[in-house]
Amino acid sequence: MPFKQLFRTAWRSIKVNKSRSLLTVLGVIIGVASVIILVSVGSGLKDYITNEMQDMGSNLVMVMPGDIKLDKMGAGGSAMSSSFAAMQASKLKLEYIDDLRQGIPEIKDIVGIVMGSAPARYQNEVISSQVLGTTENYTDLRQYGFVSGGFFGKADVNSGRKVAVIGYKIADELFGDIPPVGEKIKLGEYRYTVIGVIEEKGGQGTMSPDDKVYVPITVAQRQFGQSNIGIIFAEAKSADDVARVVSQSEEILKRRLDADEFTVLDQKEILSTVSGILNTLTIALGGIAAISLLVGGIGIMNMMLVSVTERTREIGLRKALGAKPEVIMAQFLTEAVMLSVGGGIFGILLGGGGAMLLSLFMPTTITAWSVAIAFIVSAAVGIIFGVTPAKRASELSPIEALRHE
Repeated sequence: MPFKQLFRTAWRSIKVNKSRSLLTVLGVIIGVASVIILVSVGSGLKDYITNEMQDMGSNLVMVMPGDIKLDKMGAGGSAMSSSFAAMQASKLKLEYIDDLRQGIPEIKDIVGIVMGSAPARYQNEVISSQVLGTTENYTDLRQYGFVSGGFFGKADVNSGRKVAVIGYKIADELFGDIPPVGEKIKLGEYRYTVIGVIEEKGGQGTMSPDDKVYVPITVAQRQFGQSNIGIIFAEAKSADDVARVVSQSEEILKRRLDADEFTVLDQKEILSTVSGILNTLTIALGGIAAISLLVGGIGIMNMMLVSVTERTREIGLRKALGAKPEVIMAQFLTEAVMLSVGGGIFGILLGGGGAMLLSLFMPTTITAWSVAIAFIVSAAVGIIFGVTPAKRASELSPIEALRHE
């Protein structure tokens, strides 16, 4: 039988039971959509973190409190959680920044950071904000532009002056059309004078400046009751200098701290580890979602087996009129493949739409490989799970089939 005729016959059979056909392919639709959405979330998170880390400088070195083992990152989250706990109990001090700057000529720039959160208030407006206490050269490292005003200077850090630079989102939500520079805001119980507004950068998460308030690190230490600092970022002058900056930083800090009280990491180490973790997470999420495709395939097989039973007399009549077993098998297999492929197409559209909707709230990246794999698997589901019903239909005896009630 020509393929065109097989297609028409299969399409007519599917249309006869529209509701049952739709319910049958629902598992495939959900499975394909889930694979695309979950993989896009994992890929988007990986791309976002990678881009943000690269924006901080191509030759970045990080000094973090505690003994961090990158090879254990992601193992039950223990290494990650311990690093956050170490940051709270950090023994890194502000003066170590000068030690590193003066002792390592290969360092181009170096900054310290203290992190916290506090409600930001202006007149009757109150919003939650992330407060980042840092040194005067932070924007040189991050290369931020300004809508108005500028960043604080070394004198502000040394004197502990209560000045603040706010992100674009903070400025928009607190001030609206009012020019923020020169106005005073309250962060918790501290009152600050706004001296600058950072241009909109977009994105989500801890690395986006839009919903942050930047204050001198000395003031942040007082406000959050921290005598030490949370983390140090250093940028080497060139890629060739990174290894020396790491080794020299370790040597200088060991004069002040025990080996398990700090960890020096370079950007490539961090990105490699994070990428490995997120790749594993993405594959795991895709694998979990793919279980829905298996369920969908079982649904297709069940529907086709029921269809064989219901159409036993039709099959017997066709075989009595000369239809060959392979033609009967091809017809039922075509129906199963049409259901799974149709479900795959709808699933791709649903998954793509869902991923684009999620991108409004979190970083997502729709990958071509996830779409291709989801579609190929959905088509394979129809073939694999359609073989048994099709084979059963083709093996029916025409005499017994015609006698079937």
